[in-house]
Amino acid sequence: MSDQAAANFLPEAIAKPAPEAAPDILKVSEAFGHLIGKNLQSIGVKFDIAQVIKGLQDATKGKDSPMTELECVQAIAAVQEKLYKEQSQENLKSAESFLDTNCKSEGMVSLEEGKVQYRVEKTGEGALVEAQFSPLIRYTGKFLDGSVFGSSKEEEKISLDEIIPGLKTAVLGMKEGEKRVIYIHPDLAYGTQGILPPNSLLTFEVEIVKANAPVEVNEAGNTNVKAGSAEIAEPGDHVR
Repeated sequence: MSDQAAANFLPEAIAKPAPEAAPDILKVSEAFGHLIGKNLQSIGVKFDIAQVIKGLQDATKGKDSPMTELECVQAIAAVQEKLYKEQSQENLKSAESFLDTNCKSEGMVSLEEGKVQYRVEKTGEGALVEAQFSPLIRYTGKFLDGSVFGSSKEEEKISLDEIIPGLKTAVLGMKEGEKRVIYIHPDLAYGTQGILPPNSLLTFEVEIVKANAPVEVNEAGNTNVKAGSAEIAEPGDHVR
């Protein structure tokens, strides 16, 4: 059968490609509203949604804004700074209150004037972690409310000189096979630096797989020792 004959044989709706359907403008408009909403949330400022909608409507009508773009950006930055300081103060107060009570818990060991505290969850029997070692560990990091902010995806070899001070203090002297729950004051964690909320008290569950794992060097001359993932490395290595 020739191409022309085939075209004549097929129904017109099949023989001809259907025209591309026009997008549903109502759905697109709603979806665009969701994008704007997500962006508003990411800014961290509690906007008055009714006024945001009014601003959108006025802008489409060509009406003047109550502020210039520069004034608006500066005002948002000022609000963000105020909220950041308030959160820092609130988190610090919560951290210190928690540690003051936590140090009285049974089996709790306090170091660094109570700014590092730990409890042994499982004893170990292997070699001790020393300052110059590169231990192989498993860990989970949590905030004061119990929410997880990070964990090792697999056994992770770290450099003790390049992790937050409080974690280094608590890991030194651990034995292979030992597991500790560690509580760290913001002063020995990230304070108001880093990638986590300011002045957060950090809790780590750490297990030592090997006190000093052998260092492997690849063809490029790099070792397999990590400074630590973003949530445990020194602030200078992962600054906001």
